[in-house]
Amino acid sequence: MSQSSFGRKFAVTTWGESHGKALGAVVDGCPAGLSLDEKDIQIFLNRRRPGQSRYTTARQEGDQVEILSGVFEGKTTGCPISLIVRNKDQRSGDYGNIAFSYRPGHADYTFDQKYGFRDYRGGGRSSGRETIGRVAAGAIAAKLLKELGISFLTYTHSIGPVSISHLHPEEIPNNDFYMPDASAADKAGEYLNQCMKEKDSAGGIVECRINGVPAGLGDPVFGKLDAELAKAIMSIGAVKAVEIGDGIQATLSKGSKNNDGFSIKNNCVVKTSNHSGGIMGGISDGDEIILRAHIKPTPSISLPQNTITNAGEIQNLEIYGRHDPVIVPRAVVVVEAMAALTITDALFSNMSSRLDRILDFYKK
Repeated sequence: MSQSSFGRKFAVTTWGESHGKALGAVVDGCPAGLSLDEKDIQIFLNRRRPGQSRYTTARQEGDQVEILSGVFEGKTTGCPISLIVRNKDQRSGDYGNIAFSYRPGHADYTFDQKYGFRDYRGGGRSSGRETIGRVAAGAIAAKLLKELGISFLTYTHSIGPVSISHLHPEEIPNNDFYMPDASAADKAGEYLNQCMKEKDSAGGIVECRINGVPAGLGDPVFGKLDAELAKAIMSIGAVKAVEIGDGIQATLSKGSKNNDGFSIKNNCVVKTSNHSGGIMGGISDGDEIILRAHIKPTPSISLPQNTITNAGEIQNLEIYGRHDPVIVPRAVVVVEAMAALTITDALFSNMSSRLDRILDFYKK
C-alpha cells in the first residue's frame, strides 16, 4: 500500500490498523532542539480518544503514546521521531457478521476492489482509528508552530441542523461536543438523543481558525496553500467537503462585496475584510486562516440496510459493535492536526523561496 505519507519537508508516515497490535507515526524533518515529551502529544490524543461521553464509542482505549526515537533528554535530535500507541480493547468478534458483507457508507467494497482483500475488523487501515498517527504527529507540528506564534482555535461549528450562534472559546472544553456555544451544545445533545433512539447517526461541521501565519506561504499554481489544506483535510475519512473563508457563500456574493480591501495599520499591511479566509491566489495573506470541514454521518448504524456479500448475494445487514453516533467532536483535533502539519510543511518549503532571505541566513 502506497500513499501513507504526507508532507515534503516536514513528512509524516502513519501505520497500523484498528484491531492490530498498535498504530503510530514516523515524523521526519522536525528540526533539532524542540522541547518534546509524551505529555505534549498526549494532550492532543486525549481530545480524540474514545469513551469520552455517551455520544462516542464505548471502546475503552487510553491511547497512551510512547516516543521510540528522535528525542534525547527532552529535546528533538533532528532524527526521525517514531511514535507508537498500542491497542488494548479490540473486540474483533463484533465484526464477525460482516466478514463477507460490504457495509454501506464504508470502504469495504472499494478496498476489496483495489486490493482483493480487506481487514473487516473495524475497517483495518480505513478505520477512523488510523487518525491516531495523524494526531500524534500534528501535536509535534502544533508545538513547533507555537514557538513561531502560530495558534489554532478549532471547534464544532454544527451537528446536524444545530449550528453555533456565538463564539466563546472558553466554552469549548465544557461540553461533550467541543462547541463554543453552550446553548447550541444543549440543542445538539437533544438532536443526537433522538438520532440514537432511532438507531441513526449525525454529521456536522468542524471549523478551524489559524492565527499568526505570515504572508507568503503556498505556491501560486499546483501548490496553493488552500489546495494543500483541502487535500489534507479531505484525506480524513469522514470529510466530504472543505471550505476556505466564505467558501460556498462566495458563489452567492458579488465582487464588490467579496473582494478584501487593503489598508495600513501601525505601518503594516492589513485587510479591511477577510472573505478570502486568509489565503489569496493560493498564498497566505497574513490574515486569520479560516477553514471548515464538512463531516458525514457515522456510517455504522443499527438500522437494517441493503447490501451484498462479496459473493454477490443480496443481504439485509444490521451492524453491531461500538460506534460513535456522531464523529464530529472527536474529529475536531484531527482537523487541527492535519492543518498544523500542512502549515508546518508550507513554512519549511517557503524558506528557500527568496534569494535575499537565503543570503541573510548564511551571511557570516
